[in-house]
Amino acid sequence: MCDTLCAIRPAGTLFAKNSNRPSSEPQLIEALASRTGGGQLRTQYLDLRDAGALSMLGSRPDWLWGLEHGVNEHRVAIGNEKVWTTLDPAKEPEALIGMDLVRLGLERGATADEALDAMTSLLAEHGQGGVGNRTLGEAYFSSFIIADPQAAWVLETSGRSWVAAPVTETAAISNRLTVHDEWTRSSPDIAAGTDWDGFRPADMDTTQADVRLAASRACLAAAPPAGLTPAALAAHLRDHGEGPWGAPGDPGTAPSPLPSGFSICWHARRFENTNSSMIADLPADPEAPLRAWVTPGSPCVGIYVPVFPPDAVPAALADPVTWHAFAALRDRVEADSSALAPIRAAFAPLEAELWSEADDVAPHPDRHTAFVESAWRRVSEALSSLT
Repeated sequence: MCDTLCAIRPAGTLFAKNSNRPSSEPQLIEALASRTGGGQLRTQYLDLRDAGALSMLGSRPDWLWGLEHGVNEHRVAIGNEKVWTTLDPAKEPEALIGMDLVRLGLERGATADEALDAMTSLLAEHGQGGVGNRTLGEAYFSSFIIADPQAAWVLETSGRSWVAAPVTETAAISNRLTVHDEWTRSSPDIAAGTDWDGFRPADMDTTQADVRLAASRACLAAAPPAGLTPAALAAHLRDHGEGPWGAPGDPGTAPSPLPSGFSICWHARRFENTNSSMIADLPADPEAPLRAWVTPGSPCVGIYVPVFPPDAVPAALADPVTWHAFAALRDRVEADSSALAPIRAAFAPLEAELWSEADDVAPHPDRHTAFVESAWRRVSEALSSLT
């Protein structure tokens, strides 16, 4: 279960995703270098011609080649969602999986349009298939938000079939099909005017996705896109079913109870949790810095660490030891909800401090790496004090 959203503003696009995966599965946040290409490229299940790669920041389950979400050097961000359709993915041969497509789109796309073209061309050539959830042995298809500073697409797939709908101002997706007949591009087998929702199983219960999708849409509607902030998205991504934490302009300081139902900060205890989260600011001004805020594990027990992709990213975020340390805090809170308040008391002031410092440092690229290293030292010290 995941949630992805974006808002296109005059100043650029905001993108955010919570990646919900099996509770014990580490997710690594790492800077991935550019690649010249040539020869063969091994994805999760296939060998492809290597077309080279742009550099990027990506988040991936430790056993997967592909990414749950990421942003590349040209300010393209992509995230995916598991979706169910009338086609059974378990019957498809091993091919590309949704996380492969996220990474390949980021490797090959300097704009949202280019990433969409790359992903759909690969779908046409290779199809989708293979286990994407090792814990359950589950194969599935994916939907995606693909965004750049001026434009975005919602791409939804079923095997080799797909439709893509342009985003006008805002979009949110969750674990269900969301496109009807507003799509403007499709695979050749989809007739003009087709209601894509017809690919959703008629007997499928979409309640879990519907609740979270409504929450994301409410977040996007709470202010005009121009007024939406990374802080408001951080507050939303910590929502335990009672609304965003804190107020817009605050990275989130007020704990809320753990959810009793379906929530953006996902706690299906001992089964599935939010294992990584990212917010990215994709500025329209080419001189403005690309910025992101990332946290391993559940956002409610984490710090959204400011980073400057693709290079100024703490190396420790790619170490599974870091993920496990935050997972231990999550487990503590799930066992005793009163543990959440002291964790936030330690993390919230530091998070606000780091966000403020990052704002000051942002116009000075020569200071990005030193800031990120200093920020992580303080995060690590706070984390150690709690573990």
